[in-house]
Amino acid sequence: MELERKAYMSKITVLGSMNLDTTIRTERLPMPGETVHSQEMFTGGGGKGANQAIAAARNGGIVSFIGALGDDAAGKTILELLEQDNIKIHGIKQLENIRTGSAYVMVDDKGENSIIIHGGANQKISDDHIVEVSSLITESDYVIAQLETNLSSIKKGFEIAKQMHITTILNPAPAPKQISEELIQLTDILIPNETELEIITGTKVTNQEELYTAAQIVHQMGIRVLIVTLGSKGAFYSFSNVRSGFVSSYNVEAKDTTAAGDTFIGALVTKLSTDMSNMEEAINYGNKASSLTVQRYGAQPSIPYENELIHI
Repeated sequence: MELERKAYMSKITVLGSMNLDTTIRTERLPMPGETVHSQEMFTGGGGKGANQAIAAARNGGIVSFIGALGDDAAGKTILELLEQDNIKIHGIKQLENIRTGSAYVMVDDKGENSIIIHGGANQKISDDHIVEVSSLITESDYVIAQLETNLSSIKKGFEIAKQMHITTILNPAPAPKQISEELIQLTDILIPNETELEIITGTKVTNQEELYTAAQIVHQMGIRVLIVTLGSKGAFYSFSNVRSGFVSSYNVEAKDTTAAGDTFIGALVTKLSTDMSNMEEAINYGNKASSLTVQRYGAQPSIPYENELIHI
């Protein structure tokens, strides 16, 4: 399935989280109360927002970031990493006496992971700051947010976007206990996994029929486009109850699934046409990008560049 190169580069603003990740590789994940030895330990950039921004930047997007860091060494490191990928960082605020977000990631030899997150500055983004940098939103084609930051900042950002008819994309992860109806109504494209979709719709999603039922519920909520990531099974999409389908994944041996979903979202958006007529092709590109991510260790170090995907 070949994807025609877009005539322009999408302008994407990510409103999201930034973490300094500590990754620990183990033969297997420990059971409760158990101690296991690590095989390797390293640090690197992470956070769902930053991962998605970097995936978009490495795959042809013009990317700006809105968020908050601590005024500490970790914050400085993250800014440098974002700048290395030509991401515009003037929408990022450094806060005094607040720790930069961090994550601790355990990865086993099967590629499965367990993650503990400390939100830190990610939870301190003010509505006033969103308003101050609102031009980044209004000058974009797409605004992407996740749920690792405080919800009020996402709502404010999406309100500004909707006023200017900018397409809003919500990745409802980590899985919320509940999500506000206001935020749902401000969302154009929803990209959950199966668990997140179950929480949002209140219905089980264990087979194809239940997936179509959940999609109908999402559209009744006012969301135009639903894209569900299904891991090794690929992805399902539904566009305004008009067309829907499945896009297969790429069969690879996973070493580390960290940032796979983030890579999928960031890469997909760079190839999505404004009328979304090429939905399947864009999803296929996202699947292709994430198939490379899972074959590498770490979050941001594993995210591929556009030139790596041309011949796959």
